[in-house]
Amino acid sequence: MFTFEWPIRVRYAETDKMGYTYYQYYATYLEVARVEALRSLGISYKELEDEGVMLPVLEYYIKYFKPAYYDEELLVHIKINKRPDIRIEFEYEMYNKSGEKINFAQTTLVFVDVNTGKPTKPPVKVTQAFDQFF
Repeated sequence: MFTFEWPIRVRYAETDKMGYTYYQYYATYLEVARVEALRSLGISYKELEDEGVMLPVLEYYIKYFKPAYYDEELLVHIKINKRPDIRIEFEYEMYNKSGEKINFAQTTLVFVDVNTGKPTKPPVKVTQAFDQFF
């Protein structure tokens, strides 16, 4: 299993009239954390795309428990529970500064060949990066 944590701070423009973080921004927070998790393994989205592989989101699920507020620092915990193959599945838990879980989310991304538009196996450097965890 691979785990990773990334901090995110809520910006004013991301809140609604009630002072809560607007729901659409959580997907952005998850993406930022996901990109940084892969970067920590030496996997760059840009390099993947330059090599002809993209990672579109196939599925996205989120359940909210508590709101996040302006200027609040959040911590995104990521888990990858199984070795990536054609798909890579992420689980997320987001916590506020008090350590309260504010949401749970899951995303499934698919390795896609840019030229054919069809699912493909991940590049060797991706599978090698996960060898130590699975």
